[in-house]
Amino acid sequence: MLTDLTLLVLNAVASFITTLLLARFYMQWARVSFRNQIGAFVIQTTDWAVLPARRVIPAMFGLDMATLVVAWLIQVTLILVGALLHGSIGADGLITLALLRGVIEIARLSVWFLIIVLIISAVMSWVSPGNPIGSMMNALTRPFLQPIQRVMPPIANVDLSPLVLILILQIVLYLIDALSRQLFGLLV
Repeated sequence: MLTDLTLLVLNAVASFITTLLLARFYMQWARVSFRNQIGAFVIQTTDWAVLPARRVIPAMFGLDMATLVVAWLIQVTLILVGALLHGSIGADGLITLALLRGVIEIARLSVWFLIIVLIISAVMSWVSPGNPIGSMMNALTRPFLQPIQRVMPPIANVDLSPLVLILILQIVLYLIDALSRQLFGLLV
């Protein structure tokens, strides 16, 4: 029981930090300004890990790979700590499985991050359309929504593309979970 509680707390902390790192990665990728309250929070809470990593891990294709690698390493560490606490640290191929499962966890958290940003963006557009936080969320979702909006224009000034994207993302989550079950069995 204590092991499960410890893992619950570690998972919550690691997921929060990983989500902040993913927010930083996607904000840089979408060229969203960090000159707002959320951007400043993301920078200040992730600089401790990202700045030293940038000295070692270069950017690739204009992407901040240091941020992404740090997020992945946090997930891999969480998986290895979980294996240690459950007594399976000596299992064959554990490191390889942890590295692969870390990639899957980053994909899963990325999809959830995008779903949450889409929901916040939609709510902000209804409740407070001129809010700077809403415009930041719109900038984050725009690269994902534009391809859908090209195919499906607004109907009576109602943009249904966020709903379509959320459905697509739920399908992606289903596929990620199926892949994870296929690769790791009941360890998911």
